[in-house]
Amino acid sequence: MSVSMKDLDPAFRGAGQKDGLEVWRIENFKPVPVPTSSYAKFYMGDSYIILKTSALKNGSFRHDIHYWLGKDTSQDEAGTAAILTVELDAALGGRAVQYREVQGNETEKLLSYFRPCIMPQPGGVASGFNHVEVNEQEHVTRLYVCRGKHVVHVKEVPFSRSSLNHEDIFILDTKSKIFQFNGSNSCIQERAKALEVVQYIKDTFHEGKCEVAAVEDGKLMADAEAGEFWAQFGGFAPLPRKTTSEETGKDSEIAVKLLCFNQGKLELITSEPLVHDLLETNKCYLLDCGAEMYVWLGRSTSLQVRKGASESAEKMLVADSRTQSHVMKVIEGYETVMFKSKFREWPPTPDLKLSSEDGRGKVAALLKSQGLDVKGLMKSAPVKEEPEPYIDCAGHLQVWRVSGNGKTLLSSSEQSKFYTGDCYIFQYTYAGDDKEECLIGTWFGNKSVEEERVSAISLASKMVQAAKFQAVMARLYEGKEPIQFFVIFQSLQVFKGGLSSGYKNFIAQNGLDDDSYSEAGLALFRIQGSGSENMQAIQVDAVASSLNSSYCYILHDGNSVFTWIGNGTTSLDHDLVERQLDAIKSDLPSRSQKEGRETDKFWELLGGKTKYSNKKIEREQESDPHLFSCILSKGNLKATEIHHFTQEDLMTEDVFVLDCHSYIFVWFGQEVDAKVRTQAMDIGEKFIVRDFLMENLSRETTIFTVSEGSEPQFFTRFFTWDSTKSLMHGSSYQRKLAILKGGATRLLDKPKRRTPAVSGRSVGQDKSQRSRSMSTSPECHRVRGRSPAFAALTSAFEKPSTRNLSTPPPAVKKLFPKSAGPEVSKQSAISDLTSAFEGPLKRTIPKSVKAGQEAEKSIQEEDATGGDDGNEVEDDEGRTIYPYERLVTNAEDPAPDIDLTKREAYLSATEFSEKFSMTRAEFNKIPKWKQNKLKTALQLF
Repeated sequence: MSVSMKDLDPAFRGAGQKDGLEVWRIENFKPVPVPTSSYAKFYMGDSYIILKTSALKNGSFRHDIHYWLGKDTSQDEAGTAAILTVELDAALGGRAVQYREVQGNETEKLLSYFRPCIMPQPGGVASGFNHVEVNEQEHVTRLYVCRGKHVVHVKEVPFSRSSLNHEDIFILDTKSKIFQFNGSNSCIQERAKALEVVQYIKDTFHEGKCEVAAVEDGKLMADAEAGEFWAQFGGFAPLPRKTTSEETGKDSEIAVKLLCFNQGKLELITSEPLVHDLLETNKCYLLDCGAEMYVWLGRSTSLQVRKGASESAEKMLVADSRTQSHVMKVIEGYETVMFKSKFREWPPTPDLKLSSEDGRGKVAALLKSQGLDVKGLMKSAPVKEEPEPYIDCAGHLQVWRVSGNGKTLLSSSEQSKFYTGDCYIFQYTYAGDDKEECLIGTWFGNKSVEEERVSAISLASKMVQAAKFQAVMARLYEGKEPIQFFVIFQSLQVFKGGLSSGYKNFIAQNGLDDDSYSEAGLALFRIQGSGSENMQAIQVDAVASSLNSSYCYILHDGNSVFTWIGNGTTSLDHDLVERQLDAIKSDLPSRSQKEGRETDKFWELLGGKTKYSNKKIEREQESDPHLFSCILSKGNLKATEIHHFTQEDLMTEDVFVLDCHSYIFVWFGQEVDAKVRTQAMDIGEKFIVRDFLMENLSRETTIFTVSEGSEPQFFTRFFTWDSTKSLMHGSSYQRKLAILKGGATRLLDKPKRRTPAVSGRSVGQDKSQRSRSMSTSPECHRVRGRSPAFAALTSAFEKPSTRNLSTPPPAVKKLFPKSAGPEVSKQSAISDLTSAFEGPLKRTIPKSVKAGQEAEKSIQEEDATGGDDGNEVEDDEGRTIYPYERLVTNAEDPAPDIDLTKREAYLSATEFSEKFSMTRAEFNKIPKWKQNKLKTALQLF
């Protein structure tokens, strides 16, 4: 069903073709566009049509159409708005969801378009039978009641003491001052949201020039502002309790009924429970849920039938005196989650495209069949770009294998070798702005045992708690890893079998064969990834059916090593297979096998040639994000979606889930109870099980838990983010009140977060120009396992042409602005740096290298034999080393013939770690100007 653009009202032509809002007012029964500057200005005597167009990640548009009815609008205008809404939907392809909105009872979705609130004004256009004259008058004192934690319903009530109660928040707008009265039983979140309305009233009706006062219920005349507030009502008096009808604010619940609109009449359908098969595509239905009513429009129905069903819904509400109920019209195939949830089961909905694209495809197919050139008629499929990780990949990585109830730290050479039967914990720290960011995660192999999965979560949770919840925690499953995981590990190998005690016990108890990877045995690896900073070798069954033309493979058996190049692979894939050979079989030569020209020996190792796939394995794609406010009570999770969310919606007292389909974030504020914080991962798991968006979430979907103030960039990118907002003390109400009154609450003792480089690379850098940020690269100066301070210091002396591109250049201020050149600046910087450390310092091991104490010991034992007697000693690489006392600028016996710009290069490994490490207490004793230089040069904290 569609409407010709010729028959469409001219005011609607071109509507819905770009992301954003469009508003029309009904004037003389015609839609008239409202100027953008007046979008939030509604009049009680008018009716409006609001179109919200949302651009989706798949390239299509989603449309939501609302028709808003002022309390003084005429019935004719209201009917006109309803009919025009149906016509507009038909012109847009018949896929929009339509909402009937009544003044004072708007849906949260509509209110989210016009934050902080909708405040209809008296008056309206001269049309219909309810002409209301607009009368400009002097400021009139008004009293409003505000309700809502996420969006605010504002309603004007009589300016009388009897309007007040203990449950709600009220705003008294006088000529010179705005009062917010907080009922004693109102919640913090509602108080904070009401302050946004106060700010709106101040800016809109007072030009920002009036005072603001907050009055707490229960404070009497002793408080000056409270006394001033009560004086407006003639003095204080006890407040009445809300009546039951006022407390509910909604129609009483009734049994859900399904009615079929058939030949102008409504017929009740008796079925318990409701199932999807009851809905026929050539009919329209009414689903009556009491406080809300849905009109379901079959895809094969005509425009007249749809209009008739809509009119029947309106008449039914009027007859039942339920004019405040919400009415939502949904089209077959584009039903809302709430509508589908009313049925026992709902089949999966395919990813439907725009009708215009369907039509263009049909025309192109017809012309092509006639031998005509259709180039340019069809839009090319969007190129799938590599998702950005939004994390610096130049950090420090530690990995533990979980075995039973304990964990074992892996060496740097083994930390990127995972087994599918094991569980792992990883901790990744990377430099922020004057502080370290930290990501602690668990990885579950597909064959890992449940006991060790539970143990891994418990151990990782304790690590996060030890970090005072300042670390981000992640729960990952094999095959469902996000891009952040891959760029952290950069080169990853996943082997069959397992090494943990839990896996070994499991296969022994069940009489299974241990198929753990053996270097001397037969093994086949699929190579995948997007570059040297993101590549994996995944061991698969060593049979021909495991091959795929879209990938390269490595096959080895004893001393025989083959690489197989699929016909659908690129030069990048060929480079990756060579790199992975270095990690898997670097000591043996390999024989290349191109698809279609394999040797008999190759097929013999795979047990013979069979059919295999040529389609690339599709991973879960990130979808348009949805934010939910979540409450966990008695084991049950309640989630409320926040429409068109912003950072302001993240209340410090609450827990939120950001659902991106391929992964979810559980965010908790600083004011959330400590017990609830420990349940963050459990909240995420329950959210996945409940699947509130009915999107068939996998039970293995990645979960990130994030605390307020420690949000990583791969979370904040979904918002327009201001890091200072999460660094303030107090409740959400206290923070907003302080800002509103012209001040600000005290900031937490945390530095402002920087914006890290995306994946540690320069934004916009061509992929071919990237260097590997791996410790095996000859051009890489960063070696995993060294402290961030060491990496930062050495990077200051590397040549610009060889600097690792994944590490941002150090920002070192010139000590002498008129310096002649870089060498002089380096010398001055080092002189100043070393002087800051003169005098004995207590030895402390940096946080980032504590796990490598055993490795450090061996170095210390080697270094302990020389360097202390004042004689020249050489290290393992033949370089001369000197004791620290001979390298400082004011040494009594300075080391001869050294490069003054590289003093640290002449220290032994032990003394370097010893002299360039200190406790925070020692650091705080250093003069402020020296602290700043040390922070810049070493990034110690």
